Amino acid sequence: MVAEKKINASKNKRRDILSLVVLLAIIVLVNFIGTFYFKRFDLTSEKRYTLAESTRTLLKNLDDEVLFKVYFDGDFNPSFTRLKNEAKEILDEFRAYSGNQIQYEFIVPGEGLNTDEKSALEKQLYEKGLVPEQIYEKNKDKATQSLIWPGAIVSHKNKEAVWKIFNRQDNTDYEVSVNNSVKELEYSLTNTIRKLQRDKKQEVTFINGHYELDTLHIMEFARALSEYYDVNRTPILGKLGALDQSDAIVIAGPDSAFSQADQYIIDQYIMRGGKVLWLVDPVGINRDTLLQKGFTLGLPRPLNLDNMLFKYGVRLNTELLQDFQCASIPLNVGFTKGQPNFKLFPWPYAPLVLPDGNHPIVKNLDLIKLDYVSSIDTLTAKGIKKTILLSTSRYTKITPSPARIYYSSVQIPPKESQFMNSYVPVACLLEGEFTSFAENRMLSVFLTDSAFNAKHKYIEKGKKTKMIVVADGDIARNDFIRMSNKPVPLGYDRATNQQYANKTFLLNCVNYLLDDEGMLQLRSREVTLRLLDKKKITTQRGKWQMINVLMPVMLLILFGLIQFFLRKRKFAKQV
Repeated sequence: MVAEKKINASKNKRRDILSLVVLLAIIVLVNFIGTFYFKRFDLTSEKRYTLAESTRTLLKNLDDEVLFKVYFDGDFNPSFTRLKNEAKEILDEFRAYSGNQIQYEFIVPGEGLNTDEKSALEKQLYEKGLVPEQIYEKNKDKATQSLIWPGAIVSHKNKEAVWKIFNRQDNTDYEVSVNNSVKELEYSLTNTIRKLQRDKKQEVTFINGHYELDTLHIMEFARALSEYYDVNRTPILGKLGALDQSDAIVIAGPDSAFSQADQYIIDQYIMRGGKVLWLVDPVGINRDTLLQKGFTLGLPRPLNLDNMLFKYGVRLNTELLQDFQCASIPLNVGFTKGQPNFKLFPWPYAPLVLPDGNHPIVKNLDLIKLDYVSSIDTLTAKGIKKTILLSTSRYTKITPSPARIYYSSVQIPPKESQFMNSYVPVACLLEGEFTSFAENRMLSVFLTDSAFNAKHKYIEKGKKTKMIVVADGDIARNDFIRMSNKPVPLGYDRATNQQYANKTFLLNCVNYLLDDEGMLQLRSREVTLRLLDKKKITTQRGKWQMINVLMPVMLLILFGLIQFFLRKRKFAKQV
């Protein structure tokens, strides 16, 4: 019996050793295969750790090393620690997909330096464009203040750029800004690499000379575009070559008629493959009169563009839309102790449009705020594909012009039964080979014979191109605070402290027109951040600390006891 037990024990020992050897061999083999094949598994529901196809393509095509010096290391509060860890993780992802062409190092700014050297370093970082953040934290015991540098200096082929890891948003809590910065890490990082690789930026031209939105009120849109493109303002003035250097043009809120010469030059620009973003109000509103008197008229605006747009496949209707889903405006309802008493009222002339399409321009966008918008009809145009990008809500009211607009109307609650129209189009994408609006017309109507030259021959059937038509010029208009000489962020509503997605929508439009769909893909990604409940953290702090500390220990003890009793019963049977 004893000899049999020894034989069985010897067999078990050999079997265990063999199993261990096989397991080690499998591990070595898997690691060896892994040196030749790269694969990562993302188990999150929204594929949060899966890089976009455009990002992977960009990284695979890197021909030289990109070095990130990240000045965002040290001890931070939980929010910024999470942001730092997320930044490190995505840099690891970028390094893996780039074949180690992405390299990085995290640096504690000023560590090991004396006061003067630290000040010199901080001055150098600031001059390069890295902006520090002053963080105030208030705990039960004390309040603390610290300075952090959440960003990196990126170098590639003797060129440098700044990667801003943290972007503070005006009028929001810094934790909200941290969460939004986490969402945009891949986008901001990819954008930084693209800037370093770009030898020449494409050119976007704002057309001038027809009382379009002025420089101050288009500043935020132009500033956002300047991150990707060269931006300028150009009057056409009947010059055939005025738009020759432009890759795309923006016509933002014109207020006077286009001359026939300017019409022709824009038309031929489109025929040569040029892209256009039309932001046009077919109905004019005098805002100053409305503010001063509380009343104005919405009148048709004669821009002399109807025949062009009709030929391209759309019609802008001279009517105003009111929407049950709208923004609010503050109105004085009386005086209290000599002070005006302002109250918010729904303003149906400011529709809030929620895009629900899957087109990359509008995918995953939040609400967009419009002002005094009109409707768009699509027309038959051979070979032109039309895609509606924005529509009003289910409850819309159409008011033909001339339309009476007065603030006092808000004191009468709108009736849903009056809003009988649904999903009225207000923005449309047109793609294809457009036909000139000057077809079968005498060219001398537009320009004198002497103005034409061999370089600018008339083209009747154009190259394949794109244009976007939005029946609202104010979608690109930012307010301007004259006392502080500072523009209000585009899409920000000061009355309600709400930030709308106007800027993102317009950037998406231009990116799509210029075939920069990689940036579109990144900007439209939806990442769900599963944040801790602040209320529970405060009220149930002790409970969750006990669970996190004791639960793992208790599970290990329970698992050990179960294993002990199972082994005891197994060997008791053998005896």
